[in-house]
Amino acid sequence: MKSRTTGDLPGVARPANLRAAFDAVAPMMVGIEEELMLLDAETLDLAPRAEEVLARVEDDPRFKPEMPAAQLEIVLPPMDTVGQATAALRDARADLAEAARGIGVMAGAGTHPFAAAEGELRGLDRYEAIATEYGPVARRQLVFGLHVHVAVRPAGRALAVYNALRGHLPLIAALAANAPYHDGQDTGLASVRPKISELLPRQGVPPALGSFEELEAAVRWAGIDPSRWWWEARLHAGFGTVETRVPDTQATVAETAAIAAFVHALVAWLAERHARGDELGAAPTWRIAENRWSACRHGLEGAMTDLVTGEVVPTRQCLAVLLGELAPVAERLGCTAELARVDLDANGAQRQRATGDPRAATAWLAARFLG
Repeated sequence: MKSRTTGDLPGVARPANLRAAFDAVAPMMVGIEEELMLLDAETLDLAPRAEEVLARVEDDPRFKPEMPAAQLEIVLPPMDTVGQATAALRDARADLAEAARGIGVMAGAGTHPFAAAEGELRGLDRYEAIATEYGPVARRQLVFGLHVHVAVRPAGRALAVYNALRGHLPLIAALAANAPYHDGQDTGLASVRPKISELLPRQGVPPALGSFEELEAAVRWAGIDPSRWWWEARLHAGFGTVETRVPDTQATVAETAAIAAFVHALVAWLAERHARGDELGAAPTWRIAENRWSACRHGLEGAMTDLVTGEVVPTRQCLAVLLGELAPVAERLGCTAELARVDLDANGAQRQRATGDPRAATAWLAARFLG
């Protein structure tokens, strides 16, 4: 089967101009995308009726379809501050819950705790092509992520920040882990979502990039449109942002705000260091992957290995030190209050497990959606 190329897709950025959006002047705004699950109101199983909800909000650009038939996405325009973005997210969640009334109820987590491992997909051409290419693996992609975009300029700085951000992705993953259950079982992981996602290609720790030309060559070689560059962080050519894709969807807007503030401040901190002339570096992918496994398995209870020295430090300690570095940056960005909500005592996975079992966790997630 011939792969679809960027030339087949109108309106998609082609490899030759992936850098262009990063050369346009823009402030360091923040954007949020949130993938959410639609549940049957009685059984709380996944309800493959997202199309019906979307039909009620078809002219609202905030709400988008996704590949699973029980998934909807909130896509917000860029905002100056995380506070503005999360206020908009709160409104969007409320409007989506109202649109779903009589069809189902909404919830947020990295995976549904007890739904069957394979589910129904939407019938649009784009998703049919993915289902044809990846077969049953596509039906297993019942995963829900939080994507945080930060505009970084100029292009050279965006590239340097992206390369350095790779090394911090396991810390974000540990903080945002919210998928301990899958298919009715406790997986033993803080988040099973990365393991399901990597059944598809171009997942996990993204490659270091020496230039935008290298990115263009990689996309061209793979014969894909850039939207299928599915790594846990990427340079988003359509938006001109450094996009972090590693967090699980959070149960509440307040938890989402904390993760978004952490990412916004982290990206800004790296950009400021680059502006001062600091060499940010690009750690080897396999070393980052070692820490990624700790985040996936243990979440906040694990440890991180220093990417240079090899020193092993508890994950909570690593996060506490980094939060100290980010505090003055957050003040300049106007997200101090949101960053203060970062919880080093427990992440979503621990809070789900505290409910007792997968079905209790699902009810708890649904009850917290507008909390």
